[in-house]
Parts: sequence; structure tokens; C-alpha cells
Amino acid sequence: MISCDLHVHTCYSHGRDTPAAMYAAALERGLTLVGFSEHSPRPPGFDYAHEYREHLTRHLPDYEREVLALKAAPREGVNGLCNALYGMEMDWLDGQEAFTLAACRANDFDYLVGSVHFIGRWGFDDGKGPWEGLSQEECEVHYTAYFAAWEAMLRSGCFSIAAHPDLIKIFSVDQFHVWLDKPQSQAMLRRALSVLKTRGMSMEISSAGLRKPCSEIYPAPRIMRIAAELNLPVSFASDAHRAEDVAGDFVHLAAYARSFGFARHVFFEKGKMRELGF
Repeated sequence: MISCDLHVHTCYSHGRDTPAAMYAAALERGLTLVGFSEHSPRPPGFDYAHEYREHLTRHLPDYEREVLALKAAPREGVNGLCNALYGMEMDWLDGQEAFTLAACRANDFDYLVGSVHFIGRWGFDDGKGPWEGLSQEECEVHYTAYFAAWEAMLRSGCFSIAAHPDLIKIFSVDQFHVWLDKPQSQAMLRRALSVLKTRGMSMEISSAGLRKPCSEIYPAPRIMRIAAELNLPVSFASDAHRAEDVAGDFVHLAAYARSFGFARHVFFEKGKMRELGF
């Protein structure tokens, strides 16, 4: 079974539940490790329609204190002791490399999750409206821009885990697969994933997409095949924003990963990669 969920959010961003409630869910689901990876505040100008920046900034000390308390006093769950890790999810933002680097260094994190949610100043996962009516060609411009930003994020060397690699498909999954079938798109992905490996990162395999409009795991099968060919380290995640989604669909996630030949997964503690079977 998958024993680690390394991408969990809380009520201190746009999640619903406290760190304690998310940890209790991890105990109930038999996890032996839960990694808290709350969002890091973004600078003004990179905004969602329902922005949570001020709430998140105000409560970051609470997040740190509560997660470190859970880490210091692990409890027994159904499969034994469940350890907590203190992490954060950082947005890679166009022109904001110095801001991101400062945020990465602000605390003594166990690990950092890197992700791309913005193309330029557009938060592309903030609702389906902007995607409606786009042509295949227009969608493909966005996919290419996304993976260019994703590769830049990987090259930065700031992060341990690359989150939900093909998040960009969230509202246009059919068009995305048309793009992904093209040799030049696969070459772009192969180059980026090769960078991921050389930087000592892991690729996240996430069940979150099953709860999203795309209705499929992140990343898609073709990306999984390239990752398997490159023998990439992988990590597992639910990207849970409420307690009932912690370790969500992990049986499905494990079967999916095994179908591409993966039998090991990794986590990071104080920046050091550790490997486990599943």
C-alpha cells in the first residue's frame, strides 16, 4: 500500500480543515507519514477570483506551529506510528524568481513542492470560463507555455517534488491529449523530466485529478511512460483540501503506478530523499 501522502493543505489557505484534523484522517487511513504542504503566499498581481492571500499570510505562523507540534509528537494509527513532515507548496511565477527563492529559504522546511498555477498573470486553474470556446490551437499555446514554465521551475533547483505535472489539462483534457500525442510535445516533456531527474527531485503522482473536471490522475499515461523510461523517483499525493480526501483513491493510484513498472516511492526529510516500497 502507499504509506505516504506528501501534498496536504489546511484551513490556512483555501482548505477546510485544521492540521490536526488532516493528521487524524491520515491516522484513520493507515498512513505512516503525512506531509503538510500548505501554499506559500503569492505577490500581488498573481490573483485568483477568490483570493486567500491575506488569510494565508496572517496564519502562516499558526500553520508552522501546529504542524511542528504534530511532527514532534507522532501518534499511533491503524498501521503504526504516523510521522508528520513540515513542507510548503511554492508557485513558480513569471519574473518572480527572487520572491520565490526568498520564500523557499524563509523556514526550515523538510521539503518543498514546486508547482505552476499561473501562465503570466493568469491563474489558469481558477475556473473553466476562460477555457470555454478555445480552439485546439489556442489551447496548445497555453500547454506549451505551461510546460516551458514548468521546466524553468525544475531548473531552479529550489524544490524536492514537482507537483501535479499536467495540471494544465484540468479544463481541457481532450484537447490536451491531442497535444500530448504530438512528437514535439513528448520531446518537450522528456527534456523537462530529464531536468527533474538531474536536479534530484521526484515527480508527483496525484489522485487530485480524479476529483477535478479532467477526471484523471496527474500525470497522464503518456507522461508516466516517459517517467518510467527515465526511471524517475516518484512521490504520491492526494492534494487534499479536506480531511476526507487525505490518501484519497490511493488504491487506484498504486495500481496505476505499478502498471508502468513503479514499485518504489520517495519522501524527503530535511531535504534528503528517502525511498520506500509500496
